[in-house]
Amino acid sequence: MRPKWILVLVVGLLLAGCTGGGGNGSAGGRIILRFQSLAWQEESVTANKELVKEWNATHPDVEVEYVQGSWDSVHDQLLTSFEGGEAPDIIHDASDDLADFAYGGYLADLRDLLPARLKSDVPQRSWETATFGDGIYGVPFLQEPRVIVANATWLRKAGVRIPTPEHPWGWPEFRAITRRLSGDGKYGVAWPLKEPVSATLNLSLSAGGELFHRGADGKVAVRFDAADQVVPRTIHDQADVDHSASPTTLGSGGSDTLPGFFGGKYAMVPLGFSYRQQIVQQAPKGFDWQVLPAPAGADGLAQGVSPQTLSIAADSPHKKEAAAFIDFLLRPENMVRLALGDWMLPTGTEALKDPALHTAKDGWATGAALASHLRPAPAQSVRGYPEWKDKVATPAFQEYYSGAIGLAELRKRLVRDGNLVLARYQR
Repeated sequence: MRPKWILVLVVGLLLAGCTGGGGNGSAGGRIILRFQSLAWQEESVTANKELVKEWNATHPDVEVEYVQGSWDSVHDQLLTSFEGGEAPDIIHDASDDLADFAYGGYLADLRDLLPARLKSDVPQRSWETATFGDGIYGVPFLQEPRVIVANATWLRKAGVRIPTPEHPWGWPEFRAITRRLSGDGKYGVAWPLKEPVSATLNLSLSAGGELFHRGADGKVAVRFDAADQVVPRTIHDQADVDHSASPTTLGSGGSDTLPGFFGGKYAMVPLGFSYRQQIVQQAPKGFDWQVLPAPAGADGLAQGVSPQTLSIAADSPHKKEAAAFIDFLLRPENMVRLALGDWMLPTGTEALKDPALHTAKDGWATGAALASHLRPAPAQSVRGYPEWKDKVATPAFQEYYSGAIGLAELRKRLVRDGNLVLARYQR
């Protein structure tokens, strides 16, 4: 016979395995949900943790555990956790990272899980960014337009027309103004294009450029038409013809351009809206800057975005509870808190009405005026896009912007080489 203490130990271990641990499930009758957040700025992390705490204080039967993730590794980390059956219940990501997970069956279809309030509050154009096939696999909640951050003193002294969302610059006018602002070793603009593809494609929507075209058979093909060429030709000509764009920043990230901007080397820098926080924190005392809308084209201020999203793992045993937490997190007043913490715009129509998002200070009003012009990024639902971007488009755009290849070679690579890549995903 086995000693009684061994039997007690075995039973105890079995019970512990059933009621606790680090995985999804429940403990002592209480449901435990894991929420993986990618918030990284101090204000944003604080806002997320405070909201989790507020939920837990009012929902004793459903506890949410905050798990810190990282934008740098989220795709591979999620793929590993999905395949290992250890994915968090609630997943923070971006809409342009969801396609493979959605088509792979790793994410829950949210159509029957979300309340009517949330469905109606987020505009249809935002829902389209998280729609794959017939399902919706994420709730878009934060979005970031691209804007131009300008040295206000420099522009004022030059006497150039200051654009507004109501009367923006066109792309030809923008090019002419950067020529006017250049000279004596200084540049009218610094384009940070370390990641050139999304910036180029998203801004090209203003000129009517779409690049990806879906045929009657449902398959996607790349075309590089005249509308697709407006933005890349402008950037190329600024850098290589007019010399009004700094050639050294073409391979830089957004943060890398800020010291030169503060030092008076560039008059303007096109950046994501959230970079304003870094500018507020890092700008020298007395530095006068302002936020301008990106140039407009044939389709006005249209611009592609890939909003941040909240999804539910397909394997989560508590999908209804996870959806209830997402609904709580994205109540209008809470969505505003998350947007202010990340220095971004909420997708929700009620949250966008908040006066805090319409102040002139730090360019909030300019950004809010662009919200209705934001559209799903052109590559949003294109299978094979990551490979096309990494292997074909990124090196092709980098070489074109640097002057190493011309427009004809750029077109050939994007279209011929690009369609070969996409074809493998559409057999």
